[in-house]
Amino acid sequence: MAAAFAGTVALGTGVGLWAWADGGSAPPGNDARRSASGRVAGTGTGTGTGTGTGTGTGPTAPGTPSAAPSPSRSYPLSKAPRTIPAVRSHTPERGPGWRPRPGARVVVADPALADEGRLVAGELGLAYAGQRNDARAGDVRLALGGGGGNQESYTLTVRGGRVDITGPGEAGVFYGTRTLKQEVRGGGTAPEGVVRDQPAKQVRGFMLDIARKPFSAAWIEDRIRELGDLKFNELGLHFSDDQAFRIESDSHPEIVSPDHLTKAQVKEIVALAASRHITVVPEIDSPGHLGAVLAAHPDLRLRKANGVVLRGAVDISKDASARLVDDLLNEYAGLFTGGRWHLGGDEYQALMARDPQASYPQLAAAAKRKYGPGGTVADLTTGWLNDRAATVRAHGRTVRAWNDGFFRGTSVQADPSLQVAYWTGKEIGARPPAEYLSAGRQLLNYNDEFLYYVLGQPQTFVYPTGQRIYEQWTPRVVRGRTAVPARYDGQILGGSFAVWCDFPHAQTQAQVAAGIRMPLRATVQKLWNPDRPALSWTDFRKLADRLG
Repeated sequence: MAAAFAGTVALGTGVGLWAWADGGSAPPGNDARRSASGRVAGTGTGTGTGTGTGTGTGPTAPGTPSAAPSPSRSYPLSKAPRTIPAVRSHTPERGPGWRPRPGARVVVADPALADEGRLVAGELGLAYAGQRNDARAGDVRLALGGGGGNQESYTLTVRGGRVDITGPGEAGVFYGTRTLKQEVRGGGTAPEGVVRDQPAKQVRGFMLDIARKPFSAAWIEDRIRELGDLKFNELGLHFSDDQAFRIESDSHPEIVSPDHLTKAQVKEIVALAASRHITVVPEIDSPGHLGAVLAAHPDLRLRKANGVVLRGAVDISKDASARLVDDLLNEYAGLFTGGRWHLGGDEYQALMARDPQASYPQLAAAAKRKYGPGGTVADLTTGWLNDRAATVRAHGRTVRAWNDGFFRGTSVQADPSLQVAYWTGKEIGARPPAEYLSAGRQLLNYNDEFLYYVLGQPQTFVYPTGQRIYEQWTPRVVRGRTAVPARYDGQILGGSFAVWCDFPHAQTQAQVAAGIRMPLRATVQKLWNPDRPALSWTDFRKLADRLG
């Protein structure tokens, strides 16, 4: 065998993928391969090291070269796999690659990887052999270790007729199994060589509005499986709004809408997501967007000085309002066990008035009582957000709020640990992303011009296309189409594609799933690697169709 090529193919800006027919160095359906001498040699399907038809010589360590081929056998350098998102680097080698075959197993070196092992074994039609030290040709072996500090990084080695996937954390090993699954699905064979891969952004999310439109538990679970295969790691659930409150409540059953998810269903959703290393992030929006809750508590609705009731806005001057919302935050902290929480904080109508102090004298009076003669309605609203953040942080959660829940010129400052979920620059007193970033805040990108799929396309919204995201958006494009300076890149934790159901009957659940299919794939490609993709949009779309 000629010496394996030692270089690494970096798959990023300006570097094209290797030409690849049918996904691997030993494509399905090829019964013969022409050698360098012009002779036709069989590809071999025995149980040896992958270079002959013998019965094998025992396990081969990931770093050990394959045994010498038979004289009639020769392999070209492997081609880089094509996956979504694309792998960051691939070191090609000579060999037949790997494909599932009868008798092959999935083994794990660490019992913590049992769930990942069972999942990929079932998907590839292999036997799950559990924790074993006798990995042999044909096997897939999962192990913890190696790599750096990024728990989502992994190394996938195809060599000696077997696959080794290692990573410093369980999430990284899981992502390695997603790459293997896509390699086999796309071309039948995982190419010989070494993939080294990790995401650029730590938050890769999809947010779903189930308050305005009820989605079935089965539909949500299908999306979780799809998200997991694409290496997303977050599912946001916006389940409380003016239209409905969609999850069963023990502390306040009076607020729950007839069409809702039970807690048992939510537990199953959270467990399925956890098995795919996806954190479910709940959002109970306040002090606005509380209409469904306030329908059962009309005494807590915000009223103008003339007595007009504001839909969805809670009167934050009343202690009972804080107790009600905190009851819910504390209750659902026991249901959603992940480490992240969304407080909302957007579009509080009291602050949309020309003169909030005059329009809402009860809020102005409460602000002065709490913060002194200079206290304002904006101060009181900021204090509300800080207090709700403290309630959630007591459960060990990292907390975020929408960017229009942060106000400039207030004597009360939003808690420094609050992350900014930046969605729009169209609100009254809009602040550009750099204003938050220059203050040292961490930011999550929900850019409404690229990442908002709003049912019915109200106002200026149009359904986003995968092509526009793929070709024009990056995590640094936070507002509109302009990227923030590169020096802020480290503060942008990632982003989220969002489905909002302003006109819930505009699309069926099936239509939503179809409509977001390519935008989701484009979004995760740019969150995994924000560089210019190697594939054209046309080729990316064809790849998505092939991978399913």
